[in-house]
Amino acid sequence: MVDIFRYGKDDMSKVFKRTQLDDSDYISAVDSIVKDVRNRGDEAVFEYCKKFDRQDIDASNILVTDEEIKRAYDKIDSALLSSIRKARENVLQYHSRQREKFHNEFFAAGSNGESKLGWIYRPLARVGLYVPGGKASYPSTVLMTALPAKAAGVKEIVVVTPNISNPAILVACKECGIDKIYKVGGAQAIAALAYGTQTIPRVDLIAGPGNVFVTLAKKQVFGHVAIDMIAGPSEILVIADGSADARLVAADLLSQAEHDELAASILVTTSEELAFEVDRELERQTALLSRSEIMTKSLKSNGAIIVVENMSVAVAVADAVAPEHLEICAQNAEEIAAKLSNAGAIFVGNNSPEPLGDYFAGPSHVLPTSGSARYSSVLSVDTFMKKISYIQYSKQDLLEVADDVIRFAESEGLTAHANAVRLRKQEK
Repeated sequence: MVDIFRYGKDDMSKVFKRTQLDDSDYISAVDSIVKDVRNRGDEAVFEYCKKFDRQDIDASNILVTDEEIKRAYDKIDSALLSSIRKARENVLQYHSRQREKFHNEFFAAGSNGESKLGWIYRPLARVGLYVPGGKASYPSTVLMTALPAKAAGVKEIVVVTPNISNPAILVACKECGIDKIYKVGGAQAIAALAYGTQTIPRVDLIAGPGNVFVTLAKKQVFGHVAIDMIAGPSEILVIADGSADARLVAADLLSQAEHDELAASILVTTSEELAFEVDRELERQTALLSRSEIMTKSLKSNGAIIVVENMSVAVAVADAVAPEHLEICAQNAEEIAAKLSNAGAIFVGNNSPEPLGDYFAGPSHVLPTSGSARYSSVLSVDTFMKKISYIQYSKQDLLEVADDVIRFAESEGLTAHANAVRLRKQEK
């Protein structure tokens, strides 16, 4: 069902070249929407909501009301509500532990220790979260973006979403303490958050996944506002040896293949026997699952099984791919994990399947994709914090370094910089 490669013998360029949606046809349209919302504010937002989402939105109904939230609680399955609350506690507890590391720190500096240097941490004041609608609805995205922001101490969190028909979305927002929910989606929602309109406040950072219009809009507004990341198609890479259960490995690969046709599911294994067993299991299980058409296209286009000589090669391949999700279904899984450098999240051992991280374990499921795990990190408390440098010099310490600072400034032709220090040097 998927291509099987033998590392060092077969051409594996397909594995390292992710399939990406060609967004060139959308760039001009997104650019036009973003500029229009920036110039006309609410008027443009309402027009695009009607055009693209077939929603009659105006200033009187753009906000989700308390009554709408109450109806969502009346509709939601009680067992699902219980699961949302349990997941909320796990995610909040995990990220609250992260928050503990952000301490303001200062240390003595200068020849006599009379000066002070350091850093100060501050949470962002207001963030906007995008919760997608479209083909699927993700209340888990609310938890995985809002709760890290809450743990960071963000003062105001707003959500934009085109999908309020799913009660789980509104309930998740309420359970996470979202301040306001706006019934807006698409590029127009991103532009509104970035620049502000008459009804939607400008935010400091936009987080959350979306379709190609949302993704391109986030690229477009970056610089006017911070963004979490540019998310591509979902990915999973499983490292497995001969001890792994082919049924479970196949199931885990399919857990990502069902997202969309561009998702990548890759197995790297030291066992050729397991490789063929997993391939057979993929075909068998796909036929039994509801999103079989999507999974079939995903696996044929972007799926791969790579047979390697040993675990050292498996680690090297995994680091080169730098996947969003990386599972280790092998003996000595912890030792293998310790050798890995590039992944959005690592799932260690046979009892740590990727869906556990998607919904419940605690870490956010908003992860770097398309190989960007080589240089970027999971969404976390860090995403919603900023570090400010602190510099406090005594008069004596300034005088001791004044000539050096002046010399640097003048070498760069910045005479006003030099003058700002020279005047202090001349004071008695």
